[in-house]
Amino acid sequence: MAKIKKGDLVQVVTGAKQDRGGDRGKQGKVLEVVDGGQRVVVEGINYITKHNRIGQTQRGTKTGGIETYEAPIHISNVALVDPETKKPTRVGFRVEEQVKDGVKKTVRVRYAKKSGKDI
Repeated sequence: MAKIKKGDLVQVVTGAKQDRGGDRGKQGKVLEVVDGGQRVVVEGINYITKHNRIGQTQRGTKTGGIETYEAPIHISNVALVDPETKKPTRVGFRVEEQVKDGVKKTVRVRYAKKSGKDI
């Protein structure tokens, strides 16, 4: 089970400070996990500009130009945000037994190490 998943709220913990044009301290939602779980794309973090050749479609509309989008950031540079304190925290796993329809099942649950609250 991964420590950070799609849809989690994370905070950038490394890099340049915001007053120097960086993203450290910013929070955003994980849009996708790429490269086998090593990199994440975070909403509003690590914007880059890409220049695409200007073309034309069959209908005559122009395509291309300068596009900005979020680039992947390494997973070690972000930390999950604790749902209770809204600050970065480490993630732990707890094995719990759940009874559903009379059947016992062991489930791994992620929890925030600072507050102990389930994620």
